[in-house]
Amino acid sequence: MPEPDRIIRLRTVLARTGLSRSTMYRKIAEGTFPAQIKISMNGAGWRESDIDRWVADPVSWHTKVGRKNSD
Repeated sequence: MPEPDRIIRLRTVLARTGLSRSTMYRKIAEGTFPAQIKISMNGAGWRESDIDRWVADPVSWHTKVGRKNSD
């Protein structure tokens, strides 16, 4: 059985990507970076698989390749 996708938090995402917080959120707005998913009332995280895919090929990543928040 495949392992479930982990949810990673902001600090981990920034460390893995090398992006600044403001650059990351700008890229989310542009659709060129995976959007965060809500994990609690005040918390959000990112699917580790989405971040791994972005790190592997950031130039061609686009939101239509990634998942939507409604998953």
